[in-house]
Amino acid sequence: MKWFDYAAPGSLTEAFELLARHPGARPLAGGTDLLVQMRAGERQADLLVDVKRIPELNELGCDASGTLRLGAAVPCCVISESELVRRRWPALAEVAAMIGGVPIQSRASLGGNLCNAAPSADGPPVLMVLRAICRVAGPSGERRLPVEEFCIGPGKTVLAPGELLVGFEIPPPEPASGACYLRFTPRAEMDIAVAGAAAAVRVEGEAIGWARLALSAVAPTPLLVREAGEYLAGKPATEDAIRAAAEIARDAARPISDVRGTAEHRRRLVSVLAERALRVAVARAREAQA
Repeated sequence: MKWFDYAAPGSLTEAFELLARHPGARPLAGGTDLLVQMRAGERQADLLVDVKRIPELNELGCDASGTLRLGAAVPCCVISESELVRRRWPALAEVAAMIGGVPIQSRASLGGNLCNAAPSADGPPVLMVLRAICRVAGPSGERRLPVEEFCIGPGKTVLAPGELLVGFEIPPPEPASGACYLRFTPRAEMDIAVAGAAAAVRVEGEAIGWARLALSAVAPTPLLVREAGEYLAGKPATEDAIRAAAEIARDAARPISDVRGTAEHRRRLVSVLAERALRVAVARAREAQA
């Protein structure tokens, strides 16, 4: 591994100054991806800027509107164990508990999971179906954008030089709504998803009011399949409708073949996982409706 310097700023202003002075600097949240990549020679940095001491990146709580404000550096173990998150956004707590094993979860964050921009990342699909908004800040100010617009390619994001992902804003769950994320891995934990699917729905009586479906590991970036949600909106929550939406998701996938699975296998997994995730989301929405 190439040598590097280390800094741990206590404020966003200090972090921006460090990033501006050092073009070879990289932000460090948990380091569970970055340090491994640096050790393998896949990425380099002259300076690691540890953002875990910055208050805004460690925020976890609701504002007056009930929106969850989640800092980009909050460890996954804190998210998965949060009573607030488990009660109001259970799918978010569940995915935080899936990312690596216990030692990894004590360092890894959903913000880092998104910024790594791996197509197979587990966090982004759940954030997408929950309509999460990214808070991005830099020397020129702050901007907001939907999670589905953050990753633009494998390992690539919309972050400009000197910018940081500060955190997420996740709207309060609507009445009679539910969400779920499922993935397929060869092992139960500490493995990368071969394919994954997240679903969120709201039921209105026997019909689906709205739905959102997102995929992982089957496209160059985590993928929100808008067509599947548009198809389900207003339809009865039947097995046939759910199956048809899962087929739409399968057709939207653009998988590759690699050491973890073939493109054909991944397409089949998308169909199965999307259907199962939608079923669970509908069941949870009905439970919330009762």
